[in-house]
Amino acid sequence: MSDDLKDFLAEARAFLDANATRRDSGGQAVEWGIGEDRITYFSTDPPEVEAAAVAEAKAWQKHRYDNGFGWITGPAEFGGRGLSSVHALVYDALEAEYAVPDTGVLSLIGLGMIGPTILTHGTDELRRRYLPAMYSGEIIACQLFSEPAAGSDLASLETRAVRDGDTWVLNGQKVWTSVAHHAQIGLALCRSDPDRPKHRGITAFIVDLSAPGVDIRPLRQMSGGADFNEVFLTDVVVPDDHRLGAVDGGWGVALTTLMNERASVGSEGGGPASHAVSLAFLTELMRANGRLDDPAARRRLAEIYADQTATEYLNRQSMRRLRAGVQPGPEGSVGKLMYAQNLIRGAHFAAEIIGPKLIADTGEWGAFSWTELLLSTPALRILGGTEEIMKNILAERVLGLPKEPGIDTKSPFRELRRSGRTGA
Repeated sequence: MSDDLKDFLAEARAFLDANATRRDSGGQAVEWGIGEDRITYFSTDPPEVEAAAVAEAKAWQKHRYDNGFGWITGPAEFGGRGLSSVHALVYDALEAEYAVPDTGVLSLIGLGMIGPTILTHGTDELRRRYLPAMYSGEIIACQLFSEPAAGSDLASLETRAVRDGDTWVLNGQKVWTSVAHHAQIGLALCRSDPDRPKHRGITAFIVDLSAPGVDIRPLRQMSGGADFNEVFLTDVVVPDDHRLGAVDGGWGVALTTLMNERASVGSEGGGPASHAVSLAFLTELMRANGRLDDPAARRRLAEIYADQTATEYLNRQSMRRLRAGVQPGPEGSVGKLMYAQNLIRGAHFAAEIIGPKLIADTGEWGAFSWTELLLSTPALRILGGTEEIMKNILAERVLGLPKEPGIDTKSPFRELRRSGRTGA
């Protein structure tokens, strides 16, 4: 280890020792029947509890940033520390040893997807305005991509952007927008030229979510939470200096975000859900339900663990590449696909082990608590790109198989048949 890295490690350790409590050496050890009996993927907290958690996340991110650990690899001219990917990996591994607030509400989408997109496609003015504010926890960003008629086929989006001098006027509806109810800005894709093919007439903008005409409405999920939102844009005025990339060049901007999205979602780890489907936790679940000696259950658990381990190794490799400044590629789709599959298989395995106790709250620890996670699993097949889209990306861009037939990339968007939709 170089002297520079040793000095950084000592600095990081001193910061964490002074500001956080070190976790028990047992780490992820399971103490069955002890602690909060709750297993979730999406938040189901009351609004006041959720708001307090967001405030804690922002405060911790600001404290990190003020001490040089909020954006370790970022360019110094835009508020980063300008250090190497190795420094960032060292800090992340070190912080994992401490109990600190969960900053996922900031980092998963805003810092994991929107930040890199602004850095790649934004003007220097836009970078200076938003990147320091995002990485210091002042601003939360969301992704205004999906629409009621444009999910997997994102290039079919219909939200319109009409230029008016030095501004643009946006009208349309976005949906399934995570953390929009906490966010201050959003990255929006809009149809700027319906006379061009659908992938070429799109422009990307940074939208101030406090602007007149922005209406954010949370969507209640069957698990009880409301992490997703629908966002209505009605005559929302956006200055041209908030445009990312070229006019009608928004698809390239979108690809940057989407590649970072797959990498960010695929590499997600920790938290109650990931811990609950770990080998240690599922083993204790089998023991508590008298299934530890069941050979069929043991075989299924071994299969789940093998896939989790392979995914972990893949994600480590991907994160090393990202930290080294390599733009994420289609291989990120593997991590995203496997992350969702591992949680889904783990939750369904637990449901089989628990049996009928899963559907009625008898007060038994580690039984009914699985319901929230189980009800969240259908969304895991969709968020961050559906399983079908992920498999198509892997087939076409990794394995080199022929492209999906029937995608019209030449006709003007307004001439495409769009069943059940209004015209562009």
